[in-house]
Amino acid sequence: MRALRHLLAVPCLALSVMGVNAAELPSAAPLFALTLSDAEQRTVALGSFRGKPLLVNFWARWCMPCRKEIPDLAEVHSRYISRDLVVIGIAIEDVEQRQAVRDFARAYEMNYLSLIGGTQSGIELMRALGNAKSGLPFTVVIDREGRVRRSKLGAMNRSEMDDAIRPLL
Repeated sequence: MRALRHLLAVPCLALSVMGVNAAELPSAAPLFALTLSDAEQRTVALGSFRGKPLLVNFWARWCMPCRKEIPDLAEVHSRYISRDLVVIGIAIEDVEQRQAVRDFARAYEMNYLSLIGGTQSGIELMRALGNAKSGLPFTVVIDREGRVRRSKLGAMNRSEMDDAIRPLL
């Protein structure tokens, strides 16, 4: 519960893409070490996505900037799926909210893989991937070699997503 209070205390932020070089970006290893479930209770080993370019977006139902970027994430998924890009949404929600996450994903037409990260473990994963503030939305772009290439705290628009993804394809 303490983690949930901390997360709710941090507003959804809209900051620019982090201006750091690749050597300073965190490793994607913590992501690949996890197995998460979707709203249908199917488990997904994130290590199975090694070797593919990834756009990983952390979100929550109550986060308005998260809601705003979902259509762009769906568009990017549709546009680049044939080029091996995998778009993954990780809900910062507890598994007890599985039905609410499923209903939300349907209502927002989330056509990409949506997993439930849990509140505590989701926050820990975001921090491990470079989000020290634990704000939402948070997006990480990972190349085929499993290196974090870009991250952004705050909503990304389609143009920013395209700019981050194109070099990986």
